[in-house]
Amino acid sequence: MIHRTSSSSGTLSDPTDVRDWVFDPELVHRLVADVHGSGSTFRRSPFDERKLADIPESSTDDVARAFAGAREAQEEWAAVPVRRRAQVLLRFHDLLLARQEEILDLIQLETGKTRLHALEEVLASAAVVRHYGRAAHSYLKPRRRGGAIPGVTRTVEVRHPVGVVGQIVPWNYPLALTVSDALPALAAGNAVVTKPDTQSALSTLWVRELLVEAGLPREVWRTVIGEGPVVGRAVVEHADYACFTGSTRTGREVGRRAADRLVGCSLELGGKNAMIVFEDADLDRAVDGALRGCFASAGQLCMSIERIYVHEVVAAEFLAAFAQRTAALRLGADLEYGPDMGSLVSRQQLRTVQEHVADAVAKGAEVVVGGRPRPDLGPLFHEPTVLSGVDASMRVFAEETFGPVVSVHRFADESEAAAFANDTDYGLNASVWTRDGARGRAFAARLRTGMVNVNESYASAFGSVGSPMGGRKSSGLGRRHGAEGIQRFTESQTIAQQRLLPMAPFALGPLKVEGAGYAAFMTRSLRLLKQLRLR
Repeated sequence: MIHRTSSSSGTLSDPTDVRDWVFDPELVHRLVADVHGSGSTFRRSPFDERKLADIPESSTDDVARAFAGAREAQEEWAAVPVRRRAQVLLRFHDLLLARQEEILDLIQLETGKTRLHALEEVLASAAVVRHYGRAAHSYLKPRRRGGAIPGVTRTVEVRHPVGVVGQIVPWNYPLALTVSDALPALAAGNAVVTKPDTQSALSTLWVRELLVEAGLPREVWRTVIGEGPVVGRAVVEHADYACFTGSTRTGREVGRRAADRLVGCSLELGGKNAMIVFEDADLDRAVDGALRGCFASAGQLCMSIERIYVHEVVAAEFLAAFAQRTAALRLGADLEYGPDMGSLVSRQQLRTVQEHVADAVAKGAEVVVGGRPRPDLGPLFHEPTVLSGVDASMRVFAEETFGPVVSVHRFADESEAAAFANDTDYGLNASVWTRDGARGRAFAARLRTGMVNVNESYASAFGSVGSPMGGRKSSGLGRRHGAEGIQRFTESQTIAQQRLLPMAPFALGPLKVEGAGYAAFMTRSLRLLKQLRLR
């Protein structure tokens, strides 16, 4: 996958210093070979801002050609039985687990995250692929529905692929987010045109190459690369269904453009997610959960916890333990398991983090721990940061930071905790901690979020791939995972066959049922159907 600059062995005998490693040019050439792109661009590694690789850049004409080719291939792919399409996913599952070290290297060098946080992507992707590989047929098979007149009307609901799905993937989870949308779309019989973020394009292209190796026809999945305002917009303008993960601001634009064309879309957008710690919580476990929820992938996770509300009885104890554990986290750029947190991805992300912290401090907040960039570790590193005394006058109070910064607050009772947690424009994820499972579930139902984790930060809900995952309010539209996660890529069709009697006045031999007689007959029939409890 990558070579040591002082050796041509291509092995990872001593990968602790990422500055000694570069991408294999043959790997890059292979991955970008099928990209529809007439230009050229590149990105730098967050670890040290070294140039990673030259990659193609697409024009709007390239996007049009990608969609045209995908449409030609889609009809033949849709004719393949669902179970055979699902077998491709299951072969991909095995290849992914067998060759995970390759994609872990790619993800780390492109995103700056630790190896453990890159592994989360592998595990999440394998779970999604296994689920749809086993369940796609059940989700997509024709289903008998109640007819207009029982025994006379035979009704079946069938599902057809929408055509060509346009997918726009962000930089922060290039494996998991590519897989979670593209593979169910393909399993449903669609073709896909994907625009990965340029920063992490090679990780997405690796996924495509592995799926082709697993048996997907190469022409069915096309890729384009370029800036969102140009290439991303063109993807939405050609797609039969638009699938976007990214900022709320851009998501609104995608939604408007899809609506103008009367095509469907799903949008997984930002979050300002809350964690609630009750007085009966296991505080050691809650602190562990807060560390994972706040600082996984350096906080660059849409489900990341950015607000913690702790019952006033245990608030001081929790904050002291949380601060101590946060201060002990190990930061580093390492292609082995070891560091607890990696780098931010760009100078823009670092600037946002610094601005939020500085604004909060200037307006009276206290930095309990952290609060500083760490250029000694790398140009984009920032300490995991815990704030107290944050109020509504501060940017960090309501704006999504998307970095390793969390504010800790107190509450007096459940009603106050629910009001605090729901006081946001976002509604993606929440985390509730209590020893009483029934209490946790009941409180979770009061939160206006698409997901709630009881005694976990985000992994339980996201990892429950048979259940829908998505946001409310400004956190998005639509759902991935479960039935909704694959059926969104289909159009439902109702086929109703009428037998024996028409849906109109009729005659049975010499008997004619029409006019007032027909009205009386239908009225009696409807009453009987209700008495029989038929739906």
